[in-house]
Amino acid sequence: MGMVIRACMALPTPPHSTVGEAAAMKSSTSRSGGRVLVLGGTGRVGWSTATALSKLHPDLNILIGGRNREKGTSLASKLGKRRSEFVQVDIHDASMLEEAPYGVDLVVHAAGPFQREDKCTVLEAAISTKTPYVDVCDDVDYSWRAKGFHEQAKASGVPAIITAGICPGLSNVMAAELVHSARSKKACKPERLSFSYYIAGSGGVGPTTLVSSFLLLGEDAIAYNKGEEIKLKPYSGVLNIDFGKGVGKKNVYLLNLPEVKSAFKCLNVPTVSARFGSDPFFWNWGMHAFANFLPIDILRDKSKVLKLVEVIDPIVRSIDGIAGESVSIRVDLEFSNGQNTLGLFTHRKLSISVGYAATAFALAILEGNTQPGVWFPEEPQGIATKARKLLLQRATQGATNFVINKTSWMVETGQN
Repeated sequence: MGMVIRACMALPTPPHSTVGEAAAMKSSTSRSGGRVLVLGGTGRVGWSTATALSKLHPDLNILIGGRNREKGTSLASKLGKRRSEFVQVDIHDASMLEEAPYGVDLVVHAAGPFQREDKCTVLEAAISTKTPYVDVCDDVDYSWRAKGFHEQAKASGVPAIITAGICPGLSNVMAAELVHSARSKKACKPERLSFSYYIAGSGGVGPTTLVSSFLLLGEDAIAYNKGEEIKLKPYSGVLNIDFGKGVGKKNVYLLNLPEVKSAFKCLNVPTVSARFGSDPFFWNWGMHAFANFLPIDILRDKSKVLKLVEVIDPIVRSIDGIAGESVSIRVDLEFSNGQNTLGLFTHRKLSISVGYAATAFALAILEGNTQPGVWFPEEPQGIATKARKLLLQRATQGATNFVINKTSWMVETGQN
């Protein structure tokens, strides 16, 4: 693809090595094309990211970071001994985390769930070791807590992109492209931005997704209406959205997702909301019932939700075998004159597409497209406007449908 990986940044000396050893690591990094540490690499999202990295840039040396040595070593061997190795890391172990980023060119944090985490330990470690950073966070509070480290990252010369998965992540960049195109053409003022997501079953990405979903049911769904923040009941406000060919119309429901606030703040669109729906239809009924009838203290308690998921997960796995694992994203932008434009993405397997999305952001940082600081995907300092086209190409690898800047009738009548 003609990529030039930025692997020449100064690497700090590890606490148990000499300056000569650090220099040797730097030299080795330059020859090998770069070293990327994927934390949560033994999980489904992390492993998907490691796999996509190895496919889109075979010269990278990929470190699979996780707690389970047996599983991690087995997964690393699948990428090849010369290209990958396992590194035992527990993100809640301070000593392990302090040493993990040394000698690498980028840390990808995929060790979720991010909900109810009160510290950004991985980001802090990346900043202290001057290591570029990407995460796949899908939590509002965590993302803005991470954003609070912006000045520290900037002062340390560390580029970092947060919420850089598929939704949020890819969806944010799609929204940014819609808004940028509208304003560059001096079209009518953007008035309303709507994120709509559909996932069949659990998308095949494991129990972490279930934990995140249930924890979100314990939060008010934040949206913006004409510049004012509003709090709405989770899994309410159902809309029937057409996701185009291969998916069709699906019901989607309000959830508290980080792209709502970041798009409102960064793209300056006064009305923003996000909705999510799934299949089979009774899964939506179940989510609605949990939101309305489970005690709020259970939905807000991570340990209790983890126990609940242990019971439900086998059922969901069996449903996945019937429903499939597809994912679809639709981003709508409406203008003050009533016209609209949209972006649409569909992939048969969320478990694969999330890895390509995270990889697209990782490669953008390695190629020098991100300024020092902590950025959301839609901010041009995070992903330069001129770099978005390539990022979208990488993130949508294997998509069955991808369009951007089309009118809704072109999608809804199957003409995309």
